[in-house]
Amino acid sequence: MSTATKPIPVVPGTAGTTPRSPRRGDVACPSAAEDTDFVQTQTSGIPVVGITAGMPTGGIPTIEPGTRGRGRRSPITMPASVVHPGDALPTRKRLTYILILGALTALGPFTMDTYLPSMPKLESDFHVSTAIIQLTLTATTVGFGLGQLIVGPWSDKVGRRMPLILATAVHILASLGVALAPNVELLSLFRLLQGLGAAASGVVAMAMVRDLFSGHRLVTMLSRLALVNGLAPVIAPVLGSQLLLIMPWRGIFWVIAAYSAVMLACLVLWIVETRPKEARIASGHSSVGQRFKSVLSDRIYVGIVIVSAMNFSGLFAYLSSSSFVFQMVYSFDAQQYGALFAANSVGIIIGVQTAARLAKRFGPQWVLSVSTATMTIAAALIVVLGSTGTGGIWGVIVPLWFFIASCGFGFPCVQVLALNGHGAEAGTAASLQGASNFAIAGLISPLVGLLGVASAAPMGIVMLACSLVSVGSLWFVVRPRTVPPLAR
Repeated sequence: MSTATKPIPVVPGTAGTTPRSPRRGDVACPSAAEDTDFVQTQTSGIPVVGITAGMPTGGIPTIEPGTRGRGRRSPITMPASVVHPGDALPTRKRLTYILILGALTALGPFTMDTYLPSMPKLESDFHVSTAIIQLTLTATTVGFGLGQLIVGPWSDKVGRRMPLILATAVHILASLGVALAPNVELLSLFRLLQGLGAAASGVVAMAMVRDLFSGHRLVTMLSRLALVNGLAPVIAPVLGSQLLLIMPWRGIFWVIAAYSAVMLACLVLWIVETRPKEARIASGHSSVGQRFKSVLSDRIYVGIVIVSAMNFSGLFAYLSSSSFVFQMVYSFDAQQYGALFAANSVGIIIGVQTAARLAKRFGPQWVLSVSTATMTIAAALIVVLGSTGTGGIWGVIVPLWFFIASCGFGFPCVQVLALNGHGAEAGTAASLQGASNFAIAGLISPLVGLLGVASAAPMGIVMLACSLVSVGSLWFVVRPRTVPPLAR
């Protein structure tokens, strides 16, 4: 095949339709074959992924411009207008992918945060301190971070689908182990394994979206995942508080195991491979060392990972301590605590959806510059008003809402800036970002317990420190003016 004519994908599901007369700008498509391995092609320099020779339903066929139909079927014509491989998916299948991958990204936050309202109950059931119970949360975040470091590069090497299926199966077994744990030591061990199993959900889902899209379309698709990923940590405690009305805390983990089982079934039935075999052995990106070198030698990527980790750690400091602050200091019951999280979820929705539009117009780095500054101001207000008692509960809740909304503005921006320039090693790039988020958050969150939960001020101090580091990394490492514009 000449360099002037490279394969482009066509919309799946067209095999066997009645051909029309050729028109100018059309290319002929070969008939569908049985091979379902992905191949990577190039259209205008943009990586394109497809299923070879066109599956009868649901795949992404690849064709050679100018070739005539082969086999028993007549050639099928299709306009050569596809820019991103995901554009070749019909709307319904694209929506299916987003829904399933979005639900998968929620698996990690649901694993960690659904049991937050029950933490005081765990403390009394196991007769241990608050700090010990917070360590069970730390075990999950550390497991999640380590798991992403393993699963992300592994998915670059062997493909996305199999690591995702195996890790989800591990998560189901670990969730059952947590539900049956007789003591806090085994509980912590199974929580670690839960984190390892849930690791694939976020990192591989983001990598699969990067396999299919880039540029402005990547912003749109990642914003949809970020909406789920951002809402999940906020909705999970609401769900947990409601489940506590009808079951003991162990029942929460039976529900999580069932959710994971549903996700496993969806993966097996509807998700196909998006990482082509050729891309797994591409020159300069075939080994783990080469992929890590590619991302770690990128100044913008490293700076964005720091921003992402600090933003998430600030949010996580709130998530890990809020059940104690609001239920013990402000006398909230589990349902009132859940209602607070529901109100904060509005901020996440506003932030994520608005950021996606602003990022296309102004650039994600400039959206981040505003959101990180707002987080810093909001955290400072929590420290001052929480320590002095000025404004009572509203002096904490109002700036907290703006802090969480600002996190929502940042979620899609950090993902786009981290992944857009690293399509060849999207799994590795996503894994480092995710691992940094959860590992650093897991190390920082116990600081709130060590500082005490007599007021909201210790929580605000940790959030403020994280925000200041985030602002510093954005302006002195990333340097927004040096970030190249997104391709359309």
